[in-house]
Amino acid sequence: MGGYAISRERMVREQLVPRGINTPAVIAAMSKVQRHKFIEEVFWSRAYEDFPVPIGFEQTISQPYIVAWMSQLLEASPGMSVLEIGLGSGYQAAILHEMGLEVYSVERLRELYQRTSKRLIDLKYGRIRIKLADGTLGWPEAAPFDRIIVTAGGASVPAPLLDQLADPGIMVIPVGQQKREQKMLVLRKENGTVTQRELGAVKFVDLVGKHGW
Repeated sequence: MGGYAISRERMVREQLVPRGINTPAVIAAMSKVQRHKFIEEVFWSRAYEDFPVPIGFEQTISQPYIVAWMSQLLEASPGMSVLEIGLGSGYQAAILHEMGLEVYSVERLRELYQRTSKRLIDLKYGRIRIKLADGTLGWPEAAPFDRIIVTAGGASVPAPLLDQLADPGIMVIPVGQQKREQKMLVLRKENGTVTQRELGAVKFVDLVGKHGW
């Protein structure tokens, strides 16, 4: 398995640091989590490349830089609660957990939920709380959340998620009027006011649900 450790080191050194990933907790988590364990073995040789990888059901595990970038944009501190919409492979949730966060993650696809639930337990990430539900509705019984990260793109910011964001709090979410064409948004809630910052263009799978596509 030494080769995969070297691959993680190269991923951080060649893909992340040159693009501005400089938060120590993010770099440590990306260096530690075994990304290849979150995808099918047939794709292990591609696990640390600068590309997304399919995980089935028309879903993907985002490229390493996107995972690191979104994690850094959260500006999170250990002990904070974070809601992730789109459990997928479980990789992003594992990164957040390694950053010292209390992770709640929602997945709408039963097959992915079941498969990833087992994977997280096998990989000793059993403390990550997961739920099978419509992610656009959030996790109201566990709210408010210090941070919210959405790993799928919709046409607008789901109102329930904004309601469940703590004050102060930060949400990172891709939004766009066309499917698979979004801008990354960082929303900050403070003193009852929400401000929004628009970052670069991204392409995420569809955010499906009552407040999505």
